[in-house]
Amino acid sequence: MIHLQSVTLRPFLESDTGEFPFTVPVVRSLSGIEFTAPVTFFVGENGSGKSTVLEALACAVESITVGSESVKTDKTLAPIRKLARYFKLAWTKRTRKGFFMRAEDFFGYARSMRETREELEEEMKNVERDYKGRSKYAADLARSAYEGQLAAMKNRYGKDLDNFSHGEAFLTLFQARFVPGGLYLMDEPEAALSPSRQLSFLAAVRQMVGEEAQFVIATHSPILLAFPGAQILQFQDGTIREVKYNELEHVNLTRDFLANPDAFLRYL
Repeated sequence: MIHLQSVTLRPFLESDTGEFPFTVPVVRSLSGIEFTAPVTFFVGENGSGKSTVLEALACAVESITVGSESVKTDKTLAPIRKLARYFKLAWTKRTRKGFFMRAEDFFGYARSMRETREELEEEMKNVERDYKGRSKYAADLARSAYEGQLAAMKNRYGKDLDNFSHGEAFLTLFQARFVPGGLYLMDEPEAALSPSRQLSFLAAVRQMVGEEAQFVIATHSPILLAFPGAQILQFQDGTIREVKYNELEHVNLTRDFLANPDAFLRYL
């Protein structure tokens, strides 16, 4: 399902053009993006502007975030929100479902989950202390709210996210937060994933696409970029153009390196 059909940009005010992110070459040349597949990848070198455009898209969509502040209040996104105000979105079917997640957001979310669990467990201990000598009914009533929250966390995420490996925890979080029919914006999800876990991630994405989800993912990973039928938009030299998988330098360089690593390593 393609929920978000396209984004076009209104003309920039001259007062904004001298500031980041309007100084990023790809932003200066950007007129719009059309999404033609349920999975779209942004690919390009560091500094090419792919994360900037993805973040602006998340702000324009007013996407829910994972592991960080709202896109409306996150101070790190303040300049990006200025750019997002110029975005005009065209929908096939407007959805409020889904989320926006950057690589660093995952680690922050896992940490906050651990801290929340520890706080709830400490409150349970306080109940035992504060209600000592009082009726069992009163103690059970006071404890029930904390038990309910702990049970809800366990039901949604299984064992604690911080007890998993990074890859396991990422996939657990991703699948637990998935809602059919949503728009999912993700920046470099491969940061937490081994090659085998990246394949598991692709399997999860394929299943979710079957449940009317749409994905826009910024990545460097040749494994993720191989998703069947994906639209690949390459950010290069201040422009965006659609390319085929086998045209990507990321893919060809990785393939050449794996075929003959000594040919590269001897120049180190």
